[in-house]
Amino acid sequence: MDFAEKTLSTNIIYEGKIITVHVDDVELPDGTKSIREIVEHSGGVCVAPLTESGELLFVRQYRYPYKRELLELPAGKLEKGENPLEAGIRELEEECGVIAEKVFSLGTVYPTVAYCSEVIHLFCAVGLRSTQQHLDLGEFLDVEKKPLEEAVRMVMDGEISDSKTVALILKIARLRERGEI
Repeated sequence: MDFAEKTLSTNIIYEGKIITVHVDDVELPDGTKSIREIVEHSGGVCVAPLTESGELLFVRQYRYPYKRELLELPAGKLEKGENPLEAGIRELEEECGVIAEKVFSLGTVYPTVAYCSEVIHLFCAVGLRSTQQHLDLGEFLDVEKKPLEEAVRMVMDGEISDSKTVALILKIARLRERGEI
């Protein structure tokens, strides 16, 4: 069976700097009609800076929607048409003040598949060298270093909840177990 839904019409509700919200009338595979509420987002990147000793660099920052500080791997929004690898390299230096000898892809994640178009590109960065942070205006964060094993424990104990960070930590841990990084 083909599960594709056909868009019949789109009504834009809101256009902001980061998101656009629209409501679509759709035709379902069985011919019935329904609506879909969609948040359009240009996507993002998340980078796991991994030291030679097996530690990850994290950023701790306040996340307004949750009204609390979260521990996350460095990440950022893609500008329209921006190359994800270049964005990851940029975010790594801006947020953590490091550059990497090598940055490689670990795939993508779709953080909220039911209503948001955001795609987050995941990267691992190795061969780290200190430079200087270049935080965006209005960006406030601290950089923290944690051993990979501790980061995995924090994921499993619910201390790290950010979905992109959870996925990337577990991918890195699995690849290290296999001796692939």
